[in-house]
Amino acid sequence: MLVFIVRIIFFLAMVGGGYVLGAGIGEGNNHVVGMIGFGVAAIVVIVLDILFRHKHISTISAVFFGLLVGLVVAIILGPIVDMYWVEKKDEKVREAVKVLIAGVASYLAVSLILQTKDDFRFLIPYVEFAKQQKGGRPLLLDTSAIIDGRIADIVETRFIDAPLVVPRFILRELQNVADSADKMKRDRGRRGLDILNRLQTMPNVDITIQDAGPALAPGEGADQMLVTLASKCSGRIVTIDYNLNKVAKLAGVEVLNVNDLANALKPAALPGETLEVAILKPGQEEGQGVGYLEDGTMVVVEDGKGQIGHTVTIVVTNVLQKSAGRMIFGRTEAAAKSRPGNHRA
Repeated sequence: MLVFIVRIIFFLAMVGGGYVLGAGIGEGNNHVVGMIGFGVAAIVVIVLDILFRHKHISTISAVFFGLLVGLVVAIILGPIVDMYWVEKKDEKVREAVKVLIAGVASYLAVSLILQTKDDFRFLIPYVEFAKQQKGGRPLLLDTSAIIDGRIADIVETRFIDAPLVVPRFILRELQNVADSADKMKRDRGRRGLDILNRLQTMPNVDITIQDAGPALAPGEGADQMLVTLASKCSGRIVTIDYNLNKVAKLAGVEVLNVNDLANALKPAALPGETLEVAILKPGQEEGQGVGYLEDGTMVVVEDGKGQIGHTVTIVVTNVLQKSAGRMIFGRTEAAAKSRPGNHRA
């Protein structure tokens, strides 16, 4: 709504400026022509603004700073040009040369900055502050985290307010998976693209596609490129890939594992508490039965082999937390009453 109001004000200001300029000329219907001309120009600018919705502050800063450099160069070289055009008859040529210098300098400055902007941060144009960032550190999404899909649910709860970044090489990898001849891989890739589209349509979510990436050394894959990029921009990697998690930590890059978050949010089960669980299969050790809670937590029942196919009430004896998930050990309520002091270590 605020942007719409700004566009209306801009259009009215342009029309008013055209009227003032036309009236200042003072001949015929120049004020009407000025209003129409400036109004059309305003509409063109607004339409271009709407069409190019995804703008990057670094690109805008590069263009602004480049134009500023071009104008400064033109001002500095202006007196030098005046020294060679002292005759009145060459005044138009002199002004044309000044405009040409300003245009060339602006183009070269904008082109140079756009090609090197990834080596700088534009908190102040063309100046880098390696340890001073405004807002949260960016979160770089890995292919596995995108396909998994839970990151979209987490972002939707607004527990994450840091900017999300999807490197272009991760997007290409996701597209390759979606184009795979294998049906399962193809479905996973398409799911990942759907998740990305969902993230981009969420309100109040700052997500960008990072066009540039680090140079790929021979033998390096997307995982190593992601680690290098995260280290370069002081970002954090969001993944569920165990191997990437280890590689990133070795490189000193912070990793947010969605599985760790899911495990941390599972309801706590303390020794002595009772749970109801359906015994589905025998365990690895003699007499054990295995079942699962609704959140997928594995429950090992010491004397549950004879209860396979039944739902029983168990008493928790121990909880084992691993990076791969949580395991609960227990015994049936009847067995616990007969052996109250025997807890599994």
